[in-house]
Formats: sequence, structure tokens, C-alpha cells
Amino acid sequence: MTAQPGATAPSPRHAPDRVPIASYDDYRDAERAVDYLSDQGFPVQRTAIIGRDVQLVEQVIGRLNHGGAALRGAGSGALTGLLIGWLFALFNWFTPVLATLTLALYGLVFGAVIGAVFGLVAHALQRGRRDFASVRAMTPTRYEVVADAEVADEARALLAQLSPVSGGA
Repeated sequence: MTAQPGATAPSPRHAPDRVPIASYDDYRDAERAVDYLSDQGFPVQRTAIIGRDVQLVEQVIGRLNHGGAALRGAGSGALTGLLIGWLFALFNWFTPVLATLTLALYGLVFGAVIGAVFGLVAHALQRGRRDFASVRAMTPTRYEVVADAEVADEARALLAQLSPVSGGA
């Protein structure tokens, strides 16, 4: 959800009392409920969608060996080296085009080599304790739509007219 221009969110110190008006298993359903309230002319700036019961999910994406660790390190090092080489090239006023390309290329190669070495050393220091690559994400198990206490009954009445899709209101 995006804020309207000129609309200000209440500061945490002076936040109004908010009460739950609906609970959903899926974010899209909570978003749909707030969109419905907006379509009905309800002051949606007095609502919020809150993710509850947050859990850490670590999705394993593959095995990590010495070669893979070196390759990942080389990739991140190459990008960093390219950026640093390009930044140094900006300060060369005599041959800017040649300097930019040359220093960026040297930065890319140097960064890839250093990154590969650091990736390999870091993996070797693990001594087999973490031989896999993964991606972590925080995900709520349910989403609550809350509204300011003064308008919560009106919001509940409007949402009672919304046909359910999935999750529950």
C-alpha cells in the first residue's frame, strides 16, 4: 500500500488505539480487504495491515563446495572491483574514456581474484559445518487488518459485505 501525497502517518508515540477488524492467511486477501474499504469511501489511512506470527524460513538452494564458494566470492568481488575502478577513473582528467574503461576492467579482474580468494578461505574456515547455500526470509503466518478504534465498527460492517475468497474474515 502506498501513502497518499500530503497524508501523514501518526507518529509511534501518538499512535491511535487500533483494534483488529479482520484476519487473513494470505497477504493478498488482507490487501483486497483494505482495497474494498477504500472503494467504499472508508478512510483507509486509519487502517494498517500487520503480519503476525513471523517465522524465519531458510530455503536451501544447493550444495556449496570449494569451487562454488570461490565463484560466489569472485562474483561479488568483481562487482565491487568494477565499481571501485570506475570511481578511480572518474578522477583522471587527461584521458577519461581510456582511463575509465581500463581502470574499470582492472578493478573487475582484481576484485574477482580477491573475492574468489576470500570466498575460498571463508568456506575453508567453516570446515564443513555449512556446506550449503541458502536464502533466508521472514514470513508471517497470518495478516491482521486493524483500524482506529473510533472507526473499527464501520470497517467491520463494510467488510461483512465483502465476499470471502480464501482465508477468513
